[in-house]
Amino acid sequence: MSRRFVDLSITLCNDVITDPPFLKPEITYQTHGETMGELGHFFPGVTAEQTPDGAGFAAAEWVKLTTHSGTHLDAPYHFHPTMDAASGEAKRSLTIDEIPLEWCFQRGVKLDFRHFPDGYVVTAQDVEDELNRIGHELAPLDIVLVNTAAGMAVGNPNYVNIGCGIGYEATMYLTSRGVRVTGTDAWSWDAPFAHTAEKVAETGDTSLIWEGHKAGRDIGYCHLEKLHNLEALPPHGFTVSCFPHKIKGASAGWTRAVAIIEE
Repeated sequence: MSRRFVDLSITLCNDVITDPPFLKPEITYQTHGETMGELGHFFPGVTAEQTPDGAGFAAAEWVKLTTHSGTHLDAPYHFHPTMDAASGEAKRSLTIDEIPLEWCFQRGVKLDFRHFPDGYVVTAQDVEDELNRIGHELAPLDIVLVNTAAGMAVGNPNYVNIGCGIGYEATMYLTSRGVRVTGTDAWSWDAPFAHTAEKVAETGDTSLIWEGHKAGRDIGYCHLEKLHNLEALPPHGFTVSCFPHKIKGASAGWTRAVAIIEE
């Protein structure tokens, strides 16, 4: 039996257009010859010519970004200050450094919702129908990944407005069955804001804003955003690894999400 790894993460770069302009990362690259000042801190007086191969010290990068840049895992704290209200007693929401590691390395299942139009809000019935179609019965801690139209739109300037979103009842359908990590290849677990804003303007119902995120108030869970390459995965029969960077008290952490397929 062989093992195949499928990279589910987007590449973090300066010209990434998978975020609104005000959230874009800034990466400053330093070549080997541009870090001689740092070398001088440790080895005063050593010149670039005196370094091995005369190449200088070491290449390095300075990065400015948010914890929600690139492919990342959102913690329950991102959604609301408290979680698990459905249990009868709400408790403080977990931050990313508190997420149980066993949540982040589990059996995966992919729901194919690419056919839904941009802005569509997935229902519990949609989730159940897709699970029945692919012949998968959810188990506690399954990692559920949602393949939307946004998956093939990386590079499209309109990326943040593409794809369907997962509503409150669909999210609760998953978490009430023990799912604690979900994921999407769209910018957000919820429907794109451009579409939700239209519905809020029409109805005045502000509960529609981030309704999938806010399900974390009732049952705490994490979700991955801006996944990539979900089209390469089968509906099930793979393992997902998505350990987040350990940032104290943070609402999210970057992850190199990977699917592992035994063949």
